[in-house]
Amino acid sequence: MNTDKIYAESIAKEYAPKDNSKIVALRKLDKKAKTPATIFTYTFGIISSLVAGLGMCLSMNVIGTTTLHMVLGIVIGIIGFICCGINYPIYKKMLEKGKQKYAFEIVELAKQISEE
Repeated sequence: MNTDKIYAESIAKEYAPKDNSKIVALRKLDKKAKTPATIFTYTFGIISSLVAGLGMCLSMNVIGTTTLHMVLGIVIGIIGFICCGINYPIYKKMLEKGKQKYAFEIVELAKQISEE
């Protein structure tokens, strides 16, 4: 097998004009269905991790020095870890709703593409 030829063909496909606009539309619909859930998940995950980290810093007396700070840190840390734990189920539900919202259009477009 000539790997250079395969590599050259794969690069040529990237730069070749897209003739089939239905495939491009299908990709856009798929991306439109999945993007909101992905953006929310990353944002919520980052914020939850930061909250958990703040709680750990408070509970280990890195930031505060009193017992009140330690107790507050434990509570904040638990809240952060709970939010981190529920992030994936929220993602799955949001992704499912997004897929349901665009399912009819995606299936119809996929049928049209497969019939050609």
